[in-house]
Amino acid sequence: METCTARCVAKGDEAIAASNYEAAIELYSAGISLDSSCECLFAHRSKANLGQKHYAEALHDADKVIELNPSSYLGYELKHAVLHSAQRYDEAVEVVNTMQLKLYDAPDSQIPELRGQYVILSEIKDVVLQAVHAQLENAPLRLLNTSTGILCNRQAQIRAFMKSIEYKEILSSSMTPRVPLRMELITEAVAKYFGWVMLSHRWESKEPLLHDVQDKVVYDLNPVGTVVKLRKFCGMARDAGYRWAWSDTCCIDQNSQVELQRSVNSMFVWYRRSALTIVYLSDVPPSAKSGALANSVWNTRGWTVQEFLAPSVILFYQNDWTLYLNDRTSNHKNSDTILKELKDSTGIDAQALVAFRPGMTGAREKLQWASTRVTTLQEDIAYSLFGIFNIHLPIIYGETKQNALGRLLQEIVAQSGDITALDWIGKSSEFNSCLPADIASYKPLPCTLPFLSEDQIQTSVSLLQNAAIVEQASTLYNRLKNLSTPRFANRRLRLPCIAYPITEVRQRRGQGRETYYEVKADGLQDMSISTEDKLIRFSRAKSTQELYLLIRPWNRYDLELADNLELPDLTDGARSADGWSEPESSSDESLGGHPGDNELVDAELESHLRELRLMVRLRQPFGALLLVQQRGGEYKRIASDYAIIAKVRDMATVHDMDVRMLEIL
Repeated sequence: METCTARCVAKGDEAIAASNYEAAIELYSAGISLDSSCECLFAHRSKANLGQKHYAEALHDADKVIELNPSSYLGYELKHAVLHSAQRYDEAVEVVNTMQLKLYDAPDSQIPELRGQYVILSEIKDVVLQAVHAQLENAPLRLLNTSTGILCNRQAQIRAFMKSIEYKEILSSSMTPRVPLRMELITEAVAKYFGWVMLSHRWESKEPLLHDVQDKVVYDLNPVGTVVKLRKFCGMARDAGYRWAWSDTCCIDQNSQVELQRSVNSMFVWYRRSALTIVYLSDVPPSAKSGALANSVWNTRGWTVQEFLAPSVILFYQNDWTLYLNDRTSNHKNSDTILKELKDSTGIDAQALVAFRPGMTGAREKLQWASTRVTTLQEDIAYSLFGIFNIHLPIIYGETKQNALGRLLQEIVAQSGDITALDWIGKSSEFNSCLPADIASYKPLPCTLPFLSEDQIQTSVSLLQNAAIVEQASTLYNRLKNLSTPRFANRRLRLPCIAYPITEVRQRRGQGRETYYEVKADGLQDMSISTEDKLIRFSRAKSTQELYLLIRPWNRYDLELADNLELPDLTDGARSADGWSEPESSSDESLGGHPGDNELVDAELESHLRELRLMVRLRQPFGALLLVQQRGGEYKRIASDYAIIAKVRDMATVHDMDVRMLEIL
């Protein structure tokens, strides 16, 4: 009989290997009919029934294995596998718990080693809870449950998770016998459960607020006005397979300063980490053609800049909740048509639209993106940019637009040292005169100056052959290199610059209401400046006071440009910097007698070339700021109607540049 049962097992295993589960079940059953006390046959048939999803039969066989050998872990492992596959996760977890208790009571010498192969339930729960807290750390404080329609705070979200089938599945999967706990799978499952959908839209009148939906079911609210939008949004998120949804109308307590502060400073991250962002275009009809998105009011609002830059996945919907242009791309950031429309209407390049990275880099360009945007609350034009620049600052509604924008720009300059934020046209801010009163001042393109090709630079450098010029260039380079970076705090800007004292100011009338001033400054070519501020007629010949300055704000990037050089080829023995020659030496040692001499000469040559390149760049036109001195010795910027483009008079001016650190109010 043993031979027959062994053959049944062997043949059944062959059938399993060929995925012929029904044949395997018949063979194992034949063996059981010969020997119903063989737990091995029941174990094999349980696995075969499980392969066919015959859960009742597989469970019966697993119980039979436990009955035949109660002290063996095999029957419990089989039973856990069946219950888990049948999605009876509570029972699956209880089976493993029972098995673990039996293992602890068993006297077998191999039991301690076997116990170490199982993770106890309390440890798994702790690990899962850690993953939940890590996931929710960067999630909105409140979310709408799209299944129930109920608004949930953080604790309610966690309670819902712990009652969910997903939580039970994680516990059961993690308790799979002799399988190591895999943290990445837990993290992935938790992230999938808590994935949320963000709404980007234009606020309309009488939007449902927190008190309108708290302790109520969204789907039961009277479907009138903007409630329809909220209900439809939740339904769209649910139908897309997501349990949680967020709308800025009802998911923030507008009356809590603490919550408002945290929400505004976290909103970019919430959109960034969302599983999906839905953009609702309330003014775009179903019959709309390409271009309707660009002309939508949504595309004029300040907050929407971060709402389409931050997310990885975004979908645009028309006012009847059909996809914009019927574009069924799973992510509209991958739609060439929609991406081009956004690019053309916002001026933001495609790379930034698809994979935007927040931070200080390209500050002036980012400010230009927001320069045409509007917000209902004046301070929001600055607050809506906090996430784009990765800046966290206090939210102080009522502080005025100038103050809010001033604090933002002050932080950009203070943290990054980037002075491109000083490149604007318009009116000065009361916060600091070097900053604009309105973000619209960044609408004009940054000041563009003539571009020098590398050939032009090298040609100019080759003309600077005088040893005295080289020495002066070295002195100037080191003075500029040792300048401190800009410092901005408490509304005071300490700005490194090259100063040109103004020697004469004369007024002349322009066309219309424009007033022009003819300005002369030490070392600069004469120029005309247009400003709404009234300048005092001034001549240094009649006054010893330094009233006005034109300055070139010092940008350390200019040093980087000077560093971008290639050494000339000196393989023929004549070491020259584009015409500047090293003095000959009668010493044999100077002709290469000492190792390292060539390296020293190369280093010196490279240094001189870098310094001369900077001299060439400083001769080019530059964007200047006009300052007026105050009684305390500080300065204030005088805003101009147009960019002030200045140019040094000659090379002697470059040699004698007045390098300073000025304090500007």
